Amino acid sequence: MSERKVLNKYYPPDFDPSKIPKLKLPKDRQYVVRLMAPFNMRCKTCGEYIYKGKKFNARKETVQNELYLGLPIFRFYIKCTRCLAEITFKTDPENTDYAMEHGATRNFQAEKLIEEEEKKIQQEREEEELNNPMKVLENRTRDSKMEMEVLENLQELKELNQRQAQVDFEGMLDQNREMEKRQKEREHEEDERETKEMLERALVKRLRDSDSDSDQEQNDGKEQPKKQSAEKPTDILTTDKGADHKSTQSAEVKRQRVESWERSVGGLGGKGVLSSLVVRKKPAVTTAAGSQTEAKPPKAATASSSSQAVQNGSSLSLLGAYSDSDDSNSD
Repeated sequence: MSERKVLNKYYPPDFDPSKIPKLKLPKDRQYVVRLMAPFNMRCKTCGEYIYKGKKFNARKETVQNELYLGLPIFRFYIKCTRCLAEITFKTDPENTDYAMEHGATRNFQAEKLIEEEEKKIQQEREEEELNNPMKVLENRTRDSKMEMEVLENLQELKELNQRQAQVDFEGMLDQNREMEKRQKEREHEEDERETKEMLERALVKRLRDSDSDSDQEQNDGKEQPKKQSAEKPTDILTTDKGADHKSTQSAEVKRQRVESWERSVGGLGGKGVLSSLVVRKKPAVTTAAGSQTEAKPPKAATASSSSQAVQNGSSLSLLGAYSDSDDSNSD
């Protein structure tokens, strides 16, 4: 099976490459190459930042009349990604780097500037030492002094490291834990004390509230019996029961009044001052014929007793006189 892609070409035996005509191409011709930005740069036209590693389709050409130890120097043309302005840079084989020509400024090249400054100082020093032996001596003494200072600094650093090595880090950690533990205990005690004070305040407030409530209940208790005594105990019974029990309730009320009067003043039948106000009813006398007769009190006596009772203002005496008069009238 023959190859799909032919790599080897056939050259006849009478092939003479010198007979092939050569093309006359210009020396500064350009090639299109694919490359990445070798450093960070900023466009001078629009201020766009172009970072290192960004890919471009660049044009490459050989710089004329510039060589470094027989090595050619190449120039590259790229375009800004924002404004399409042309930016050019070329190779720098002396410093193994690239040099910016125009269209942009290189960023973040502080290290390179420092190196260039050191190189300039070194060159100036060498030029001075060539023709001035005293300058060489001064430079050597300065260098030796700087070396001594560097050695002293290194010794101090070593001593500091040894001191730090002798530090017991475990002991420091233990002390730190102990301090944290004490701090927590102190905070716990403070919290307990605060809670205890709050509970005491709440208890005192509760006791005060209970005392005030008890005083109010006592006052209410004192007022309630007065109200109950002022009210009639038979009011509830009269409201609940019917009209049939009204007569029995009125009789009971009259009996309670009589009993209270006898307890406070005394019996009506005694020899006291009020005995003359009431005339007792004489018992009936049975005759031979079987008819009952009652002794009729004189009307003058009843009238006098009723008038005296009216003067004294006793309701009970009026009641007694009224009952005696009714009995006499009925007889």
